[in-house]
Amino acid sequence: MATIGDQLGKDIITAMKAKEGDKLTTLRMVKAAFKSKEIDKREPLTDAEEQAIVTTMLKQRRESVEQFTKGGRPELAAKEQVEIALIDSYMPQAAGEDEIRAIITAAVDQVAANNGGTRPSQRDMGAVMKVAQQHILASGIRADGRLVSEIVKAELVK
Repeated sequence: MATIGDQLGKDIITAMKAKEGDKLTTLRMVKAAFKSKEIDKREPLTDAEEQAIVTTMLKQRRESVEQFTKGGRPELAAKEQVEIALIDSYMPQAAGEDEIRAIITAAVDQVAANNGGTRPSQRDMGAVMKVAQQHILASGIRADGRLVSEIVKAELVK
C-alpha cells in the first residue's frame, strides 16, 4: 500500500497534466507541510506522522470554515470545504461508532484490571482516554477525538 506522501506525489503529477489549478495548489500545500516537517525532523516521515499532519490540516480547515461562515464569507467557506474534501480523501476510512465503542470498552476493562479490578470513575477519564488512544493507534483506524471523548464519558457514567 502506498503511503500518503507517495499517493500525493502521483496526484500532483496527474493534476499538473490535467491543468487542475485549485487541486494542484491544495496538494502542493499538503506536500509542503510534509517536507517542512521532514526537514525539521531530519529524517523521512512515518505513515503515522503523515497522517497526523493531514489530520491537523483538516482541523485547521474546519475551523476556518466555521470562522468564514460566522464572518459572512460563504465563498471562502466553500473553498475551504473543497480543500477539506480533497485532503480528507488521503486519510484512512474513519471508524464507526460501534468499532470505537468496542475499543473503549476494552480500554475501560484494561484500566479496571490495572486498578485491581475497581471499575474506573469519571476521575479516571484521562487514563481511559490514554489507553483508548493507544488501542486506536495500534489498530490503525481513524477516530474523531471528540466522539471518543463522548463515548468514554458515557461508559464511565454507567
